[in-house]
Amino acid sequence: MGLKRFLLTTGVALAALVPVSGPLADAVDYHPAAPGADIAPYVVPPAKEAKLAPDALWRLLRQHVKYVFVIYQENRSFDSYFGTFPGADGLFSRAAKDTPGFSEALLNTDGTIGTIHPFRIGPAQYAADTDDIDHSHSRIVAKMHVVAGTPRMDRFAVVEERKYTPFGKPSLLAKQFGELAMAYEDCDTVPLLWRYADRFVLFDHIFQLTAGPSTPGNLSIIAAQTGETQWVLHPRQAYKGNGDKGMGVPDVNDADPFWGSQLDNSLDKMPVSPKDIKKGDVLYDTQRNLTFATLPLTLQGKTLAATTKADADPDDDLADIRRDIPAISASGKQRVAFGWYEEGYDREPTDPGPTDAEGTHASYIAHHNGPQYFGYVANNPKLRADLHGLQDFFDAIDHRTLPKAGGLFYVKGGYQNTLGLKPADPDPAVQKNFVGDDDHPAYSDAQISEALVAAIVNKIAASPYWAESAIIVTWDDSEGDYDHVPPPIHSRGPDRSVITDGPRVPLLVISPFARVHAVAHETGDHASVVKFVDKLFDRTPLAELPDEKRARELGRKKFGLANLGPADALTPGVTDLATAFDPARLAGTVPPLPAAYVTVPDDLVHALPPASGYGCKALGITPVDVALGIADDIPADFNPRPKTDPTEKKAAAPVPAKSAAPAVPAPKTR
Repeated sequence: MGLKRFLLTTGVALAALVPVSGPLADAVDYHPAAPGADIAPYVVPPAKEAKLAPDALWRLLRQHVKYVFVIYQENRSFDSYFGTFPGADGLFSRAAKDTPGFSEALLNTDGTIGTIHPFRIGPAQYAADTDDIDHSHSRIVAKMHVVAGTPRMDRFAVVEERKYTPFGKPSLLAKQFGELAMAYEDCDTVPLLWRYADRFVLFDHIFQLTAGPSTPGNLSIIAAQTGETQWVLHPRQAYKGNGDKGMGVPDVNDADPFWGSQLDNSLDKMPVSPKDIKKGDVLYDTQRNLTFATLPLTLQGKTLAATTKADADPDDDLADIRRDIPAISASGKQRVAFGWYEEGYDREPTDPGPTDAEGTHASYIAHHNGPQYFGYVANNPKLRADLHGLQDFFDAIDHRTLPKAGGLFYVKGGYQNTLGLKPADPDPAVQKNFVGDDDHPAYSDAQISEALVAAIVNKIAASPYWAESAIIVTWDDSEGDYDHVPPPIHSRGPDRSVITDGPRVPLLVISPFARVHAVAHETGDHASVVKFVDKLFDRTPLAELPDEKRARELGRKKFGLANLGPADALTPGVTDLATAFDPARLAGTVPPLPAAYVTVPDDLVHALPPASGYGCKALGITPVDVALGIADDIPADFNPRPKTDPTEKKAAAPVPAKSAAPAVPAPKTR
């Protein structure tokens, strides 16, 4: 099934236990630590492993899992967070010369050309708080450096650097941003995330569906596309130029939703982000109305036709799903509850004053709210009622008000945090600017963000919902950070630039029925979450709905592109995440994992790692680079926050013209 549990107590070299679906060659012996005492009792021995055909496994999943929670974080590449996680396809899984982009060009401030390779940052650098690097569509594609249809993954540093100094000698700030693109963290910075990866299932070949920033990721997670079918059906709506700004489909930028924007004349407007409100007549970037099918539609089942009658503008909102609506309604499927819980959508405990539709939602980020882009949600009170604030989620769990039949629920943070936490770094600029909890660099603290994840998971674990749940933790884009695994190229946009896929993002699966201490190597992307939901709740895949299927075929004929449509079916190489679940637990031969196993102690949630002392040592995990004895080569002039805390020019230091990559020891034999 593309997954290999690594039972580290066996003494077998890890290299023998990491068969992956990608080109993992010359694997080395990592000498990882054995499962901790709290984990080992739950590892299922191979002799007890049930043998289930896929159909049988899905039947059992449908019997046992009723609640799907998607904790959707922001902007981290796989290598930046888990590139040294034992057993994963990471930064040191191959020799440096065989790792795409491991050594990259970077200009020094004196104009000489040096090279840079990945380096670890941690508590000494206050790595939880980093500035935001460029993750626009055009620059992510440039960083991937696609040649003859193959991403070389070798221009992350120089593309980032050249954003700030396009010509001539780079400024120190430009160089530092280029360096930041190559930095990575480990369990000393985000120990709670590594704790979940150690105890449950980490997927190491999940790519961001669309090469671009946050909005495309927040659309992909409910639609398995960002508007390819809308482009095919309405060519005049195609994005202009490279797509980085303005209206246009497929959506590859962070323009705000039309609904709630300054262009929206609705009487009952959706909320908008305070930071987007401008003085005078200055307009902020706004997307057009999106009209393609999403999970909020298919989950309506047989009630969809009646539900869409409440749409205030059916001619525009429903034009591209006219055939989908009767097809979904005729399925006879029961409605499955849907909820999108995003911090700041309505009043939060952190709000300084009243909320309204003019932008006083203090922690809200409108371009992270996928459903808000769709008129058939914004203009329909029945569907709009499924959008909530973050505190509403905690209240729903506390008061046990989620539907007894189950449902699909997305949970997101925002510009602030409801836990009342402050960054560990005493720097006043950090204390002011890094209090967010959705993991987005430049305003969120990584440790506050993982604390939110733990608070959500703990709340679910303490409720009756845990026993019937699957929790997916993933990230909406890769931030523009270096990742070495070339993504598959599935489709291109109006300018013929690569749209899908982009670099890898982490994905964790947590459930009473999950495998333990496992890394899954199957290939997928954000559409894998949609595909999992399709199968679990027995819905027609979005890709196979009549309007989407028609547009997909039209795209093939009109543009010669095969995969212009939802990727939850028909697109090859997209896992359904079933690998994450243990057949023995589903079959009942091994008990489900108890709530105590997933629960993070409160003192680790409410005290950040620098205060609690929680990190790699406490977890009993030795990161791969440490196990291999690789020296950490942080550039002398590195600054994790070049814009927030600018470095004086006198601190500039050149990188070597021929910087040697760290040696990776040869694998040992046993």
